[in-house]
Amino acid sequence: MMINAKELEYQQLNEIIRQSSEQNIVIENCMGQRYIGAGLSGKNITIHGTPGNALAAYMNGSTICVFGNAQDATADTMNDGVICIHGSAGDATGYAMRGGHILVRDDTGYRAGIHMKEYQDKIPVLMIGRKAGSFLGEYQAGGIIIVFNLDGNDQPPVGYFCGTGMHGGKIFLRCSVPPADLPAQVCWHHATTEDLESVREYVQEFADAFGYDVQQLLTQHYIVLTPNSANPYQQLYTSN
Repeated sequence: MMINAKELEYQQLNEIIRQSSEQNIVIENCMGQRYIGAGLSGKNITIHGTPGNALAAYMNGSTICVFGNAQDATADTMNDGVICIHGSAGDATGYAMRGGHILVRDDTGYRAGIHMKEYQDKIPVLMIGRKAGSFLGEYQAGGIIIVFNLDGNDQPPVGYFCGTGMHGGKIFLRCSVPPADLPAQVCWHHATTEDLESVREYVQEFADAFGYDVQQLLTQHYIVLTPNSANPYQQLYTSN
C-alpha cells in the first residue's frame, strides 16, 4: 500500500495506517507527521521523508524503515519491533524502551537511551552509527547501547554526562579511552573478546542494514560502561 502524505495531517495519516488491512505500507512525502506506528504490531512501514516526534511510540512488534531523519522521542516506551533510520535521530531516542531494536545510521541528539529497561525476556538494543549527544544512557536500567563512532577518531563518540544515573544495562563505545567526565556510578573496562561476542548478532544486524563489514567493526577497540554496584542510584530500585 502506498500513501502520499504530502497533504495529510498526522491524525489522517495515522488513521489510514491503522485502518489498513495491508501489512506492507510505504509512505511518501512524509513531512513531520507525528506518532507514525504508535502502538502498532504486525506491519512493515517504509517512510520516505522526515517523520515527526514520537515515531513508533509504544510500538509492539512492527518494523519501520526511515529513508531520512527522525525527530525527537523515537520509540518512546517501545515494547517490541525494529526501527531502522537511514539518517539521524533527534533527542530522547529510545526513551524508556523496554524491547526491540533501534538502528540509527548517523547521529542521535541528547538523552538517547534514557530510562531504557529490560522487561521480562526482552532486551532493548539501541545502535548509533556515528555519535550521540550528551546524557547518553541517562538512568539506563537495562538493555544495550552501542555507538560505532564510524566517522570519528579514538575519542569517545558521546557528549557530556554519559551514563548519569545508570543502574543497569551496558554501553559499548567504539574508542580507545573512556569519556573524561564519567559519573561515579559508572564503571568502565576495555572490551574483551567475550564482550564483543555477546553483541555480535546486534552488530551483524547493523552491518547488514547499512552495508558495513561486521568483522571490521568487531576488531576495533571498544570501551564498555556498566553500573557501579556501589552507586547510590541502584539502591533506589528493586530487581526481579
